[in-house]
Amino acid sequence: MANFIVIAASSGIGQATVTLLQAAGHRTFTTARAASKIAPDVVLDATSFDAVDDAFAQAIAAMGSVDGVVNCAGSLLLKSAHLTSQAQYESVIAASLTTAFATVRAAGKHMTNGGSVVLISSAAAMEGLANHEAIAAAKAGIIGLTLSAAATYAPSNLRFNAVAPGLTETSLTASLTANDAARKFSESMHALGRLGKADDVARAIVFLLDPANNWITGQVLAVDGGLSRVRPKLKA
Repeated sequence: MANFIVIAASSGIGQATVTLLQAAGHRTFTTARAASKIAPDVVLDATSFDAVDDAFAQAIAAMGSVDGVVNCAGSLLLKSAHLTSQAQYESVIAASLTTAFATVRAAGKHMTNGGSVVLISSAAAMEGLANHEAIAAAKAGIIGLTLSAAATYAPSNLRFNAVAPGLTETSLTASLTANDAARKFSESMHALGRLGKADDVARAIVFLLDPANNWITGQVLAVDGGLSRVRPKLKA
């Protein structure tokens, strides 16, 4: 049994990750921005360095130690750059990249005996997709953050990896998947012909968190049905 923090556990991927970790017998310490969807252990604004630092301290006090953490916080904005306001851009950066940096910072401070940190990037950071400028910038920043942190903290046996999902069916993406035409177009972009499920991404997160897989660091695992690397045959 291991002890894990799940930041933004109220998200679709966060909830799926908690379910899988608990089913495997692990203990979880959960956070969420509000207690409306779940009853988290801590209500947390994950953009605040001090608040994330305090959440780690509370998790250690509650569980005795922390073996891993995943940050599932994020947002979605599909707009071309010239239509994106500064406020919208800053909101996207804060939700994804700032929360990821706060997680790395707190892990480096508190997880002195090693462990695993998993961050959430996106296929949009590895494949040029129209109208994804803000989210692609934030998620590409997470890839750079992952690689640098993996190098910095390797001597402490603290591992950093990221998962990069394709379009995944969650409440966050409901506006994109509800329209049949848009859904079919999105499915056609994924070589395996379907959109992702929260469990698809959660299984990858759990794999990277697992202490048994402790020789993996500095990796970005695309969980995207082939979106970022594979071009399917055109259907006749």
